[in-house]
Amino acid sequence: MQVVPSFSDLKKALKLINPDFKKIRIAVLGDSATQLICTALKGMAKLEGIELDLYEAEYDQLKQEIIDTESPFYQFKPEFVLLFHSTQKLSKSFYKKELSKKETFANNWIDDIAYFLDILNQQLNTNILFLNFVETDDAIFGNYGLKTRASFNYNVKSINYKLMEMSHLMKNLFVVDLNGLASKYGNNNIADPKIYITTDTIFSMDFIPQLAKLILDVLLPFTGKFKKCVILDLDNTTWGGIIGDDGIENIQIGDLGIGKAFTEFQYWIKQLKERGIILAVCSKNTEHIAKEPFEKHPDMVLRLDDISVFVANWENKADNIRYIQSILNIGFDSMVFLDDNPFERNIVRENIPQICVPELPEDPAEYLPYLKSQALFETISFTHEDLERTKLYQEEANRTVLQHKFTNEEEFLQNLEMSCIVEPITKFTLPRVAQLSQRSNQFNLRTIRYSDEAIQAIMDSNNYFSLTFTLKDKYGDYGLISEIIMENKNDTLFIETWIMSCRVLKRNVENFVLNNIVQIGRENGFSKIVGEYIPTAKNAMVADHYKNLGFEEDGNGFWILEIKEYQERKNYIEKR
Repeated sequence: MQVVPSFSDLKKALKLINPDFKKIRIAVLGDSATQLICTALKGMAKLEGIELDLYEAEYDQLKQEIIDTESPFYQFKPEFVLLFHSTQKLSKSFYKKELSKKETFANNWIDDIAYFLDILNQQLNTNILFLNFVETDDAIFGNYGLKTRASFNYNVKSINYKLMEMSHLMKNLFVVDLNGLASKYGNNNIADPKIYITTDTIFSMDFIPQLAKLILDVLLPFTGKFKKCVILDLDNTTWGGIIGDDGIENIQIGDLGIGKAFTEFQYWIKQLKERGIILAVCSKNTEHIAKEPFEKHPDMVLRLDDISVFVANWENKADNIRYIQSILNIGFDSMVFLDDNPFERNIVRENIPQICVPELPEDPAEYLPYLKSQALFETISFTHEDLERTKLYQEEANRTVLQHKFTNEEEFLQNLEMSCIVEPITKFTLPRVAQLSQRSNQFNLRTIRYSDEAIQAIMDSNNYFSLTFTLKDKYGDYGLISEIIMENKNDTLFIETWIMSCRVLKRNVENFVLNNIVQIGRENGFSKIVGEYIPTAKNAMVADHYKNLGFEEDGNGFWILEIKEYQERKNYIEKR
């Protein structure tokens, strides 16, 4: 299990104040006492640099709050709603049913929840986090309870499955795996029966911080905080032994002895790559020797085409990681560095404090269980482009090599042979647009996060214009790299959102994008374009974005561009 602050430490964290804390409005609705959960959640959020504006429903008023559309809950307009139905209350409802109704209990319960969620979605544009149920055996049927629909055990497992199916169909519904956490922690350790009897508090004081951490892990990706890249050491991390000393035939991988631990570790890393996590190598080694197992060893799971950036030399690892970062162009705080050597781990921590450096156990057999327990790779979306991520970054490494061959930037850009598809948001690009808004932190002028439903509403509105940009060059396809959402405000075209992937910086893409924004303005009779920069802890790189593009500041935080005075900005991109 992760080392999680105690409840007492989380209460102390409530005193932390920082104007740069990201602010999130969340409502907590439960059928049991939730005060302690809310306290722990707010404290845990503070430790992650987040200020929760939290609305807590009255005791056991979950359904009533949703039904009453005039309630303070709806006036609060939460960005997130956390729903907590306890297994204890669920069992009481189940036991009161007649046998015939017990057999349809799960389906009926899910139908009821779907009804309440439908009301919620009609009234609010929000993301819904639903804690699933702890699957405890009530010992009424024993193991036969897994076979008969008349058992509570069967029904609670069925409800958990149906919640997952519902979340697959409802894009703004996210299941928080309380049951999985309870299984890791031990079902017998999550509750204090005496406290439950006297206060109706479901969970023990030791478990509540674990639950708060679980909930926050699901929230963080919505704020742009998530891991995108794993950087691997090689010797005694990716395989057993030292390739330079032991030779390719003697390193430990495969199904025998400790080699099994490294092979299973590689399988796990490979699955992260398939999910869209970028893999890089940072090893103190001679490059051609370090690459040999990837190319020739029959038991290697990872191959060179799984690795986006491969760095093997005798330089300082912190400097090499900075080089990897310069190619990938992602934040250090979205990287995880895995190395068996405590000295190397400390060097990287001291020089790059933003990077995540897990304290790997001494025994390689414990690497994988430890890493799984850390919950490092939460996400809120998965698209086809995630599958192509390794290829995209390998292509970017090729571009970096090409750039070093040119002393003249214009020659380099012309040589790339860039072309771009420009179109409004479509049903096909909608998931990627929503994902880009949720993940982009640096090149994001106003840092508005959109759900799929919010994007669909914009597409259906006559008051908005949208543009997406899909870029390719001679090395490959960048995919969808920019989204623009503009609002009609009388004679003004207001840029509500301007997001670009940092992978296309220094390609003159912003010039190309602005040319297309102005074209929309001219074609629809607008006299000016207005932009706004809202600073965050991560988007300082675009503080002068509008100034650099020729906009004039109006003194109120807005930037204005007169369309009639605009001259096309130079770029080397062909419009397709």
